[in-house]
Amino acid sequence: MSVAKKDYKRITTKTLIEMKENGEKISMLTAYDYTMAKIVDSSGVDVILVGDSASNVMAGHETTLPITLDQMIYHASSVVRAISRALVVVDLPFGSYQSDPKEALRSAIRIMKESGGHAVKLEGGSEIKESIKRILNAGIPVMGHLGLTPQSIYKFGTYSVRAKEDEEADKLIEDAKMLERIGCFAIVLEKIPAALAENVAKSISIPVIGIGAGNGVDGQVLVLHDMIGMTHEFSPRFLRRYMNLYEEMTTAISQYVTDVKSSDFPNENEQY
Repeated sequence: MSVAKKDYKRITTKTLIEMKENGEKISMLTAYDYTMAKIVDSSGVDVILVGDSASNVMAGHETTLPITLDQMIYHASSVVRAISRALVVVDLPFGSYQSDPKEALRSAIRIMKESGGHAVKLEGGSEIKESIKRILNAGIPVMGHLGLTPQSIYKFGTYSVRAKEDEEADKLIEDAKMLERIGCFAIVLEKIPAALAENVAKSISIPVIGIGAGNGVDGQVLVLHDMIGMTHEFSPRFLRRYMNLYEEMTTAISQYVTDVKSSDFPNENEQY
């Protein structure tokens, strides 16, 4: 059954909770620069995630680990300048919050002050509880992230589905309830069984955003470059490509090269 969409002029953390209460699904995409963020925002996306996936799609690293706090602030600043409606959530990068709650707070404050972002996202559950509490106590909204946590890829050793076994699934449920209890406004669940994700979404009152977590959650997030087909090597089951921009761009650029080489560009109408 479809739910009438309310016309929200500006999305806030409170808006997302209201959307869950009203049964309206939440749309979330990544963006890392001004031009793309402006397009995403004007298209009606509710949440823009300035993800540490910038390490992969913008810088070409194999994992999300190399990106720095300064680089995340740069990307987030570019995005914030572009938006007028979406809520902007910024990933705290690897190494900026895990070891010390005081360092976590300093990192979150830098993101909020220097980028103008609206909230931060951290990967993990009970292991980083004190860091999350310290950030929340400073009045900074926090989005949690459970399931496959890419910053821990060397610990997992694989990007395969998480929480298939009862022990890990039980911990994930406990962690989700803990994140709600201490004050997180939403949680991302990545690459876990759909039935488990739906169970989590029904057991807590804050929104659950899925990526590879089925349709029983409160919203979905994808990496923009994957969704529009700028990347073409990465094809997990959960990814739906809405465009093949890689093919369209390579065709257009190849034609440009041909036109320049043949002196077809610029023609008489394209010069002064």
